[in-house]
Amino acid sequence: MGEIFSPGKLMLTSEYFAMDGALVLAVPTKLGQEFSFVEKGDEKSLIFWEAYHQNKLWLKAVIDYQNWQILETNIPTSAEFILKTLKNVQALSTIKFKNNFTYHLKTNLQFPADYGLGSSSTLMTNLAEWSQIDPFYLNKISLGGSGYDIAVAKEKSAVLFQSVPEIKYEKVNFDPSFKNELIFIHLNQKQDSREGINLYKSKIKSQKLVDEFSNLTRNILVCNELENFSQLMLIHEQRISNFLEIPTVKERLFADCPIFIKSLGAWGGDFVMSSKFEGFKDYFWGKGFHTIFEYSDLID
Repeated sequence: MGEIFSPGKLMLTSEYFAMDGALVLAVPTKLGQEFSFVEKGDEKSLIFWEAYHQNKLWLKAVIDYQNWQILETNIPTSAEFILKTLKNVQALSTIKFKNNFTYHLKTNLQFPADYGLGSSSTLMTNLAEWSQIDPFYLNKISLGGSGYDIAVAKEKSAVLFQSVPEIKYEKVNFDPSFKNELIFIHLNQKQDSREGINLYKSKIKSQKLVDEFSNLTRNILVCNELENFSQLMLIHEQRISNFLEIPTVKERLFADCPIFIKSLGAWGGDFVMSSKFEGFKDYFWGKGFHTIFEYSDLID
């Protein structure tokens, strides 16, 4: 049996502006998605797919990959997505789903699906590594998106990423001296990024504004003081709020919070970042947000 692992991700800067080429800083999480595989030569040409969430089975499917038919499953809509993705793997790969083999494929997502840490991007990256294909292209034809999450999963490292005019990225060392002061709070819901993306796309962007987010990203990467980091995060959050013409998450949920609150990725759900202050746990618990991670809990 072979095994592959890809880490999840947190997008620290640029959010929607990544689609127009703004520089993104993203970091890997300790939790990710495991992928194990067993391949046996026979005449059946079947895929036995099992997907687990935190070691609990949630999806089973048996797929005939000669005719691309689902023979058995407990969740048809999810199995259809898996079939579509594996069919894309077959089209791109020179080694998988070409002969009469039976494939036993198993995934295990280590974090809750509503965390927004990259359940899809880790799957795409694992499948691409297994089948020796380009994970960015597999992701593009299967899901879409800028691809920053694929870069993090592939490199297992913090990255600076740009998607325009073409995908390019570099591994970076994001290890701020104040990292033990940073915290991540889950907002108790999984944000559907499509709504935010549609709003963003409906507005006119300028290259100057895109460049401003790239500059913020560069400054955040090299920032060595929590006070300066906090100020950069406040500026970043307010600029996106002004552009989208929607309130920040701090204005909506944490107006009396004494320090910065920064959205991570799609606005409105998933995680936000902040820093410790006196009584911070009681503060967030009192507002109904009980899932709080310190930096070292979530990120290597």
